[in-house]
Amino acid sequence: MGKRVAVVLAGCGVYDGSEIHESSAVLVHLSREGAQAEVYAPDVDQMHVVDHVKGQPTQEKRNVLVESARIARGNIKDLAELDVKGLDALIIPGGFGVAKNLSTWATQGKNCIISKEVEDVLKAFHAAKKPIGLCCISPVLAAKIFPGCELTVGHDTECEKWPYAKTAETMKELGCKHVNKHVTEIHVDVKNKLVTTSAFMCNAPIHEIYDGIGKMVKEVVRLA
Repeated sequence: MGKRVAVVLAGCGVYDGSEIHESSAVLVHLSREGAQAEVYAPDVDQMHVVDHVKGQPTQEKRNVLVESARIARGNIKDLAELDVKGLDALIIPGGFGVAKNLSTWATQGKNCIISKEVEDVLKAFHAAKKPIGLCCISPVLAAKIFPGCELTVGHDTECEKWPYAKTAETMKELGCKHVNKHVTEIHVDVKNKLVTTSAFMCNAPIHEIYDGIGKMVKEVVRLA
């Protein structure tokens, strides 16, 4: 019997939900590792809906669970139903939905509030000493909840390749240890069983992002 891994999504689309390529990569790599993905999302309204052609918010309203179901091919559960006892690990892909729908990081940075459901799930896996995999912007959730943890969102010096490097500095202000890593690398916080990789925090070819996520998933399954 393969490991059962909860994958928590935040909608569908990089600017207002889960990053689709990252989510897909997580599901593909879990399948390759012989693990069973169980997909969840909170049944809440998105912060807003972004037109992905124009990059601008619209007047539309969408639901995080309904949108996440697009990625999960309909095979998804309400996050409120997640029971840590029957699961071996947790993975949360990135995308702005993490910073908008799972937390208020997008508008409040280090002073953000994390959705109670999401915080409870992260704390439950952590308390049960079960591994947590986070990529792209989602390590900010751990930075806020687990002071002193070790994480990577790539590099901490902003440049063309690392346009979101200020995130690393903000995480350090929360008392975390940020470890600079290339997009194809991961960082493992052994004590907290956190596995992180930068994914689209890096302006890199998509196959390198895919490979970095693969290493994260492999390590999460190994630790489970």
